[in-house]
Amino acid sequence: MFDHCLYFNSASLARLVEREWTAAYAAFDLTPAQGFVLRVVLAKPGCLGSEVADVLGISRPTATRLIDNLCVKELVTRRRAETDGREWQLEPTESGKLIGDPLNQASARIAKSLRQRIGSTLFDATVTDIRAVRESLE
Repeated sequence: MFDHCLYFNSASLARLVEREWTAAYAAFDLTPAQGFVLRVVLAKPGCLGSEVADVLGISRPTATRLIDNLCVKELVTRRRAETDGREWQLEPTESGKLIGDPLNQASARIAKSLRQRIGSTLFDATVTDIRAVRESLE
């Protein structure tokens, strides 16, 4: 019935993939969204909240809410940006740094598992195509 519906198929795929990431990130007491924000901050210490939003393709208020949660969990800290007093620079805490490698390893395991289950060629092509569709619609 909805074989050719972009909305239905992308939403259905998102729910399936969300379950995988939720299970893996539960060990860190993080939602997938929080885990990805932390991974951005770990990869680029000192980044701005607006940069996190841009990298993840989410709104600034959503990024702010996720960053707030990571601050409460004491995985990220904020400090006023030197270049723009309206922005905050984000730094991982020692606790955040400690789970960085295990978090990346969990992410790699999920990607490897999905790649094995659906096949490398289809996995890589799907990720590339979804990114291209997303960029076309932005």
